[in-house]
Amino acid sequence: METILLSTGVVALAEMGDKTQLLAFLLASRYKKPLPIILGILIATLFNHALAGAAGAWIASLVEPNVLRWILAASFVLMAIWILIPDKMDDDLKHNNMAKLGVFGITLITFFLAEMGDKTQISTVALAASTGAPVLVIIGTTMGMLIADVPAVWIGDKLSEKIPVKAVRIISALLFIVIGIFVALDYGPSLT
Repeated sequence: METILLSTGVVALAEMGDKTQLLAFLLASRYKKPLPIILGILIATLFNHALAGAAGAWIASLVEPNVLRWILAASFVLMAIWILIPDKMDDDLKHNNMAKLGVFGITLITFFLAEMGDKTQISTVALAASTGAPVLVIIGTTMGMLIADVPAVWIGDKLSEKIPVKAVRIISALLFIVIGIFVALDYGPSLT
């Protein structure tokens, strides 16, 4: 259960103010169909994070646990820095030509592509490598994505103007630094 909760929290934090959360706002305000958008987010996230979890398990089999702990600690600190850099959404995602795919198809494709190499995917790789429980990590990281993105879908563009994204990024970055310190000190739920 600790692995699921840790994975959920890490990804929910990483997702705050991220391009995919902004994409959820954009899709919700444009199409006004929350259910297909949420289902598209769920399926895209499960597929993307399953690939990341498999990569993390593979990395764990190659790297000594003590070395992995330091790599993971550094990755959380680097993630904190990355969080502070605002995401730039592709014009292709804003003005796409995929109307024939429907709202679900557009969401599925754009979310999957937007998550490739993103903070949450890299977090999933790192967590799967460090915990040795990729299935639990995938469950947790998917829940974290939904915790961050489903409210964005339901609220749409109304809340996007009122959220101080810069403050959310700073708080998230600080929490990632704290997690990195805990990992470096080998303090917490079996990270190695």
